Amino acid sequence: MGNSRSAVKVCTDHQGGINWLSLSPDGQRLLTGSEDGTARLWSTADSQCHGHFQGHESYITFCHLENEAAFTCSADHTIRKWDVVTGQCLAIYRGHTSIVNRILVAKDYLFSGSYDRTARCWSVDKEKQIQEFRGHRNCVLTLAHYSSRDVLEEEEEEEEEEEKVSRDLLVTGSTDCTVKVWWVSSGRCYQTLLGHTGAVLCLILDAPNRELFSGSTDYTIRTWNIVTGEQLKVFKEHQGSVICLELVNRHLYSGSADRTVKCWFVDTGERIQTYKAHKHSVSTLKYHAGILFTGSGDACARAFNSRSGVLQKIFRGHKFIINCIQIHNELLYTASHDGTLRIWDIRGICKRNKRRLKKERSVQGRSSQKGSLSRLFNNKVGCMVQQENGE
Repeated sequence: MGNSRSAVKVCTDHQGGINWLSLSPDGQRLLTGSEDGTARLWSTADSQCHGHFQGHESYITFCHLENEAAFTCSADHTIRKWDVVTGQCLAIYRGHTSIVNRILVAKDYLFSGSYDRTARCWSVDKEKQIQEFRGHRNCVLTLAHYSSRDVLEEEEEEEEEEEKVSRDLLVTGSTDCTVKVWWVSSGRCYQTLLGHTGAVLCLILDAPNRELFSGSTDYTIRTWNIVTGEQLKVFKEHQGSVICLELVNRHLYSGSADRTVKCWFVDTGERIQTYKAHKHSVSTLKYHAGILFTGSGDACARAFNSRSGVLQKIFRGHKFIINCIQIHNELLYTASHDGTLRIWDIRGICKRNKRRLKKERSVQGRSSQKGSLSRLFNNKVGCMVQQENGE
């Protein structure tokens, strides 16, 4: 196992902790949102700051980056849209009456969740509120979006005639212990998912399989059928709040305040791996090329072999909690409450992991071939025995 005490680059431009880090769809830019009330735009090509977005009157809680526009939300109750080339503020979305916790951009919609107990939908281009989703009894912490086209059969869609103008649905998780599913067009609550006994901190949606995963301060992860609202499974082995989730190839990774990440096989609910070594809560995680990267309240990022659970590397250098990580072109980006963005070279660990995977596949291939020959031999022996016995 290697320790890395020196990042490729340390970016210290922010004057306050970095709360979120977003990567553009084309991978060319990164956006950081900070306690200093500003957002900064970084090039993944040269790791330089190419934009400084100022205008919020309080700290930025979350940010989202598209290829041509950036979005930030703040404790000043507003959301802002920025031009990534000029740095100009293109729009201010006003209406929330408390801290805006989270934003989500989908199609021409901008969704937001707030401490004011509401979620809202805005027109991205017109700076106009389209819908308000009111019904939670406490603040809205996390959001997800999907279309009923992704999950409903044709006959089921016919049953929702009043919603046929728009088939978009918004999912909200709240500190009131519930998850709600809303029709975007009408603001009507389609489902309230009951079962958690603590605040819902994170959501992961798997629309093609009609499944939603929610993590909570009640130490559990729950799986729901997003069409029927039925609770499918409860994952119970964590001993602390479930803070973050990642879904990859029917494997669910969950980071917790109990200082571990667990990997679950979604189809059976079986816990198949536990990743230890963290000295504080696991605040963020990301799967990449067979490696699980984590960020923790102990100020370290870590890399684990996702299959074996073996710790392969520790990235040291931050002074406070790592709030978010991103990966692009075999570089690891870590954003921390210490105000720095650090960039780490992970080519070596990725290369070693690829060699290991190649070797494992080769061994599995030989084992499979041996098994096939063994079965063929046994079948032939079986046939011979049957013939001798006159069967």
